[in-house]
Amino acid sequence: MKIAKQLRDSNIAEYLLYMWQLEDTLRAYGCDAERLAAEYVTRFDLTSDERRRETQWLSDLCTMMREEGVTERGHLQMNRGTLSMLTDLHLQLLASTKHPFYSAAYYKALPFIVELRAKSGQTNRAELETCFEALYGTMLLRMQKRPVSAATQEAVGHISHLLAMLADAWKKDKAGELEL
Repeated sequence: MKIAKQLRDSNIAEYLLYMWQLEDTLRAYGCDAERLAAEYVTRFDLTSDERRRETQWLSDLCTMMREEGVTERGHLQMNRGTLSMLTDLHLQLLASTKHPFYSAAYYKALPFIVELRAKSGQTNRAELETCFEALYGTMLLRMQKRPVSAATQEAVGHISHLLAMLADAWKKDKAGELEL
């Protein structure tokens, strides 16, 4: 909960990736709040009050996952909503003449996005979702110490740059500092 809040405030792209990872962690524990409390939350250096709040938050997320039917795959509505808001901002930035560097980063990443969508067979998937899936998949490969091809690294580099710019714009927008 604490990490999620910090990331949401500092970098919305990292927050979304963290939340996707947390969804997978909850799935690995079978969305069982008792197991999470005993086997997962105890790994962290938390006060008893922090441990109680963290356990309750994870339990609430498990409940939401069950209610939304995403215990096997998919993402919580709140995470899909975050992606949707990011997509709205992305489209606004592309339409604005005040953000040519963002548009340039997008057009550098676009061929990789199109290729990734074609390879996945998900050509109707939103572009930003494809971007986040590429980063998340690469993160999982690295965690498993599996090789990441040079082509994938190049694609992820362009996509990461685009999402970093989007996250920065998000932060400025939330602070009322973004001109569109």
